[in-house]
Amino acid sequence: MKSRLLFTLLILFAANLQAQNVDQILEKYFEAMGGKSKLQNLKGIKMTAKVNQGGMEIPLEIVSLADGRQYTSFSVQGMTGWQNVYDGTSLWSTNFMTMKPEKSDAETTENFKLNIGDFPDPFLNYKAKGYKVELVGKETVDGSETFKLKLTRKPLSVDGKKEDNIAFYYIDTDNYVTLMVEQEIKSGQGKGMVTQTTMSDYQEVDGLLFPFSMAQGVKGMGSQPLVITKIELNPKVENKAFEFPSGN
Repeated sequence: MKSRLLFTLLILFAANLQAQNVDQILEKYFEAMGGKSKLQNLKGIKMTAKVNQGGMEIPLEIVSLADGRQYTSFSVQGMTGWQNVYDGTSLWSTNFMTMKPEKSDAETTENFKLNIGDFPDPFLNYKAKGYKVELVGKETVDGSETFKLKLTRKPLSVDGKKEDNIAFYYIDTDNYVTLMVEQEIKSGQGKGMVTQTTMSDYQEVDGLLFPFSMAQGVKGMGSQPLVITKIELNPKVENKAFEFPSGN
């Protein structure tokens, strides 16, 4: 009986120590990013960026607001397209083949809504959002030692079934910025593969730290670099920027 009680106490102690370690890491993480209060008071972010696709430079504009509304716009050969535009209710994007706007299906929209509370950072108030964060251990990323944190969000729906919604964040043990994020693809042709997003060239914008260089792709298959040229905090954005175009 005593040994069983001791075993239970050891498990509880280990769980409490794990939670303390995670929270200590995140406190230093938020401090490095500019502070919790500044993040919590942020109303919106507007990024001007560019990617190189097949030797052609494509300009991007990425807007995210605290109320969940967001969009990514791009310009190709004089035409403007939109991706992941969320107006607070519906989600839509431009079809790359027809260059016409199309609304996403109900399941895709509901999955997208699960993450709108992550602005401006998924770790901010993670317990209140029903998330779980665990310290998996330490790993080296591009020569830098990192804390590997496992972030578990609310489950996704895939073909009517619930799927785990897990991402791994690699946070530098020296300066406490995120160097890489990995997440398994749960649907489509890439199902089972892992997306990998790397972040670097952190710069301060109005007291907050942001990566100005990112690259995203499938793990082991190369990545698409994205260079951010400007970040504006609390931008003024017209409501019509998020609206699904009339007549479509």
